[in-house]
This record gives sequence, C-alpha cells and structure tokens, in this order.
Amino acid sequence: MNLFMELLLLLATIMYSFIEAFVKLFIPVKRKSVSGEIVLITGAGHGIGRLTAYEFANRQSRLVLWDINKDGIEETAAECRRLGATAHAFVVDCSEKEEIYSAAEKVKKDIGDVSILVNNAGVITAADLLSTQDHQIQKIFEVNVLAHYWTTKAFLPAMMRNNHGHIVTVASAAGHLVASFLVTYCSTKFAAVGFHKALTQELSALGKDGIKTSCLCPIFINTGFVKNPSIRFVTVLEPEKVVNKLLEGILTNQKMIFVPSSVKINIIMENFLPERAIAALNKLKKIQFDAVVGYRNRVRSD
Repeated sequence: MNLFMELLLLLATIMYSFIEAFVKLFIPVKRKSVSGEIVLITGAGHGIGRLTAYEFANRQSRLVLWDINKDGIEETAAECRRLGATAHAFVVDCSEKEEIYSAAEKVKKDIGDVSILVNNAGVITAADLLSTQDHQIQKIFEVNVLAHYWTTKAFLPAMMRNNHGHIVTVASAAGHLVASFLVTYCSTKFAAVGFHKALTQELSALGKDGIKTSCLCPIFINTGFVKNPSIRFVTVLEPEKVVNKLLEGILTNQKMIFVPSSVKINIIMENFLPERAIAALNKLKKIQFDAVVGYRNRVRSD
C-alpha cells in the first residue's frame, strides 16, 4: 500500500474513532466478570490496595495479597475471607527484586497463574530535592517503578500463553502533572505511566489482544499518604470513590482512568498553554501539603 492510501486509511480511522467514541457515550459498556480470576494486589495491607481487595472479594475473585506490613495484610485477607472470597496473604517487600521473584514462584506453585495483576504498592517522600536523602530516592524508584517490572515479568508469561489477563498500574495525576517538593515521586509516576503505555503498545504489537491494561491516575487521596493535602477548586478524594472508579475501569477495560476526569483538561492545557500561562495556572491551583523544605514545614507548589 502506498503512502497516499495509508494516509487516507489513517484519516478514515480517525473519523471512525470519533464517531465510535460519541456513540459509546449513549450505550452502556459491558462489564466483564472477574469471578474465579486469581487477582494479585501489591500494597494490599492498607488504603487503596485494601479497598481494591474488598471489591474483588465481593466479586468472588481469588485474592493473592502482598504487603510489607504483616498485620495489615492479614487483616485485609481476613476481611476478604469474611466476604466469601479465597484470600492468601504474603509478606513481601516490593523494593527487593529477589523477594518479589521468590514470592511469585510460591504463588504460581501453590495457588496458580495470576490473571489480574494490580501494581499498587507505593511510597513517597514529600521534600525538596536537596532535602531528600539518597536512600529515599532509591527506595521510591524501587517500589514505585522497578517493582512493576519484576511483578510483570513474573506473571506476564502465563497471561501471554493464555492470551488472557489484565495488568493494572496504579500511578497518579503526578504522572502527568507536576508539583514542587515531589520531584522524586512525580518522576516515578511519570515512569509508571510510561511503563503502562509502552507495555500496552508492545502487547498490541505482539497480537496479545486478550491481555488488557489499565492505569489509574488520581489526584490527592484522603489516606494519609500525603499529609494535609489541598487544592483550590478540587476536593481531596475519598479512597472509596477512587476504588469505585478503578474497578469500573478494570471491568470495562479502560486504558487510562483519571480521577477526577477533569485531570484530562489540565493535561491538555499543559500541552498547549505558553510557559508563563502554565506557571500562572499552577499558582492559581494553590496545591498545598506538608513537606520538608529547608526550615519550613507547610508548603505550597507555587
């Protein structure tokens, strides 16, 4: 096919895609069943990970729960069992590659092939770059980025053999939009978003259309992960709302899940506005949270 015909086909595909997206606004999306699926969730001992486990338990999935906190992960597993689901708890430090691989082998041998992987574990240090210690930077990258590689490499082969599965990347709006005093965290979340996008493209190139991918990108959530967050014009999210959006996205195979959806508008504006306008917009947002910045503790992103 010559270039002219390829360009015509591209134009037709773009037009069809817009029409399809418009029609879908009025047609209920079919939700897939996750009953009986083996779902592995990292960081399931608290917060978003714990609530996500409960939602899968309510849908009769088989849960494999990882967390570095023994008490937290056992509490999550006990509640999942109370909800009627099978749940297996593992104490795993997601900053340690060999620990991830070892736990993954136990899961595959004793439980079975994971078909839904939720990479949720995350850590943060709210501080200016020069106040962030080297070991903190390394730990944030190990948990927020590298762990996604190790878990995916462990469980993706079985998904590819079966051409069936779902890989979920819990990232952040900070993977698209930045904030001062979160340089390391934002960097890892940009990397997580890139991991999701590149993996999605690679699976498509390999013809593995049965393996779905989703990436969750919320703003600040009221879980204590970031201390005393606030944003002008936007309410800090309750974790239940975020998890509801996440499950909806997984069940309908959404690629990118923004919470709230207005985050998409901010991303578009960042791509088109001049630099001075972007700086003014960031100041208007008045993003605030507790962070270590020299001798100050309460900071804002402007």
